[in-house]
Formats: sequence, structure tokens, C-alpha cells
Amino acid sequence: MVEIYKSSIAGRPAICRKRQWNWWHCLILVSTTPALSSMHHATRTVPVVFTQVADPVTAGFVTSLAKPGGNITGFTVFDYEIGAKWLGLLREIAPNVTHVGVIREPTSTSSIGQFGAIQSAARLSKVEVSPLGGQDSEDIDRTVTEFAHGPNCGLISLATPLVINNRNLIISLAARYRLPAVYPFPPYGADGGLICYGPDAIDPHRKAAGYVDRILKGEKPADLPVQASTKFELVINLKTAKALGLAVPQTLLDRADEVIE
Repeated sequence: MVEIYKSSIAGRPAICRKRQWNWWHCLILVSTTPALSSMHHATRTVPVVFTQVADPVTAGFVTSLAKPGGNITGFTVFDYEIGAKWLGLLREIAPNVTHVGVIREPTSTSSIGQFGAIQSAARLSKVEVSPLGGQDSEDIDRTVTEFAHGPNCGLISLATPLVINNRNLIISLAARYRLPAVYPFPPYGADGGLICYGPDAIDPHRKAAGYVDRILKGEKPADLPVQASTKFELVINLKTAKALGLAVPQTLLDRADEVIE
């Protein structure tokens, strides 16, 4: 029998299987880096399976991807090199862009890695990159507004909690200042995001269910490798492109998983 209940550890969901001899074998299932960080500090014995975490090695959650080595394993959201992909998509849909503002969270390990990949790719493309954002929505509003006064500007939103929590603000700022923008998750396209490229939101959780089952049957998290997302989706919003005066290349449309008209 498997039951899901609120654990005593930070109120996070735990999944337990009741043994015939009346004790509980439990694990904790978490999503996102902040949630995993809480679990990492709360327990080093209860098995933890995670999803939507960018860099568990640098953050110290696991020893390595191949051999996690502790009570934690799971599924990363993407590799940092996706940042170069985001820059390439922005240049493809808006080839006149020469100044790219990257909305990031300065203290986030994930943000630093994504931003570094964009910087490396920008040097090869002769594109100027500027860090935007900060600690809260006011920082996002202020820095994007200042940046928008420059010539040939575009935006890239990184996949961090600050950006995710303020996605509607960022999309509205991009529309207000007529800035082509790339977003890290496909659902942002339905909210008006111009072009979105990121991992399938459901697939990692489906795979996590397999790890949950294996651990509850006796396998150790330390022996289950951390896996990266393998399914990515490209979403293009033609209504937004039209509002920005952009003609989306047919080659880009042909690659899209979803085109919103």
C-alpha cells in the first residue's frame, strides 16, 4: 500500500509504503532547488527524489550525477549550455538584436551557470550582454526599463525562482518596450511570451515515479544516477511576433512544437 501525506519535515509531501510488520518506509518527493535545499538541510537519512533542479552537484546535494552517494537523487531540469540555445533562438527570430539583457538572480548558482553560458556564446556572436534583474520585482522593473532605452535590444529570461515568480511582469515589460524575448519554459508562450524553449514539464515527474517505486522496493538513492531532461519543447507566439513587427523565419516555425496564433 502506498500513501501520500504531509511529512513533519518542512511540510513537504512524503510517499510511504506500509510494511506488513507495521512500520513505514518513507521518502520525500520535492520539486525545485529551494525545496530540495530545505530537505538537504532537514535530513541525511530519509530518501529524497527531486525534479526541476538545475545543478545538484555544484549545490552540494549529490556527489556526482552518476553516483549521487547519499540519500538524494532525481532529475535535473536542464544543462547550463541551454543558455547558448536561448541566445541562438533570440538572434534567429530577431537578427537585428545586438544588445541582450539577461534577467537573472545574482545569488542563484543556477543563474550564474546559465548566464555564463550565454556570455560565452555572445562573445562568438559579437553580441553585448547585460545582467538585469536582481532580488525582487522592483529590480526587474527598474533594470529592464533602463535597458530598454538602448538600441537593438532583446531579453532572455533565465530559469530561476525570481524570474518564474515574475513571468507576467517580464512579459508585460517586453510588450511595453517592444523587446523580443526568449523564455525558459514552454507554457510562457500562452501568456504572451514571444519564443519559449525548455524541458517538458511532465516527463521528469513521470520518471520520478519510477525512482519512487524502485526506492520503496529497496534500492538506494545513492545507486540511482541523477538524470537530465531529454524532452524539450519550442513554442512560438505569432501574435506577439506580429505586435513586435517580426517576421518569424519558416525554418524556425518548422521546428516549433507549438505555434500560437
